[in-house]
Amino acid sequence: MNEPVTSETYAAQLRRLADLSARVRDQRAEAHTWHERQCAAAERAVADAAEQLRSAEKELVAAREQQERVDAEVAHLWQQVRSRLGARRLGGPPAPANGVGATDPVLLLAKARDLLDRAGQPGELPGSVNPLLALCGVAGGVLAYGLGAGARALGVGYGGDLAVGLPVLALVVTLLGPLVGLVPARVLADRRHAVLGPRPITVVLGAGLLTTALLLILGR
Repeated sequence: MNEPVTSETYAAQLRRLADLSARVRDQRAEAHTWHERQCAAAERAVADAAEQLRSAEKELVAAREQQERVDAEVAHLWQQVRSRLGARRLGGPPAPANGVGATDPVLLLAKARDLLDRAGQPGELPGSVNPLLALCGVAGGVLAYGLGAGARALGVGYGGDLAVGLPVLALVVTLLGPLVGLVPARVLADRRHAVLGPRPITVVLGAGLLTTALLLILGR
């Protein structure tokens, strides 16, 4: 009576052992799959980190090169400021200001270069110097008229061909009087680091022509 029970119990144990073995195989396969996934994820993370490190190193090298170019450009522009504006006693270029890190330094340098170029370009003489310009025209007219009068006097004194040629030359010199006033006007403009534009030229020529005309009328 005990043998069938033992056989049945043995068979049940075998089935349970087989089930346990299958579970172990499944769990082992699942653990192996999980391990492979974790290893793959770790490898991808390491590869991504390495790629980010290489990218950061490239950006660092580029940033250093840009910094060197910016520093060189800043030193060049600062030297131009010192030479153009006469600021010889200024020290080295100013240090970068805080809070402007997000601004493109190349753009800032371009704006600084444009401002420096415009500052170095001569402007037109202001209207406040119009009396001096008019005085230049008057002086030119008076000087030319005086030279013309001297030439006419020489012609009268020597006679002959000179009596005919010198009055013509005197008239030409007299009429050039307004243009003579442009010479001191140009000197005035150069001293003020300005250009002799249309308005200053008009003032000089107008004063010179008026002076020449008055002198010719009074000299008759």
